[in-house]
Amino acid sequence: MEDDGSEREDRGMRLLARRLAKEVGISERQARDLIKLIGPDWNSLLREARFLRDRN
Repeated sequence: MEDDGSEREDRGMRLLARRLAKEVGISERQARDLIKLIGPDWNSLLREARFLRDRN
């Protein structure tokens, strides 16, 4: 059975969130929240994740 589009999208978000969390040093939950707000643009995610990390 193949994954439907939403399952692939969820998996993609989890992988992106894990990568962002590891690279910047934020939680995966924070990373997922940023992805939901900003979208998958990597440069924007990095900028906002660093801002979030430095703010805390």
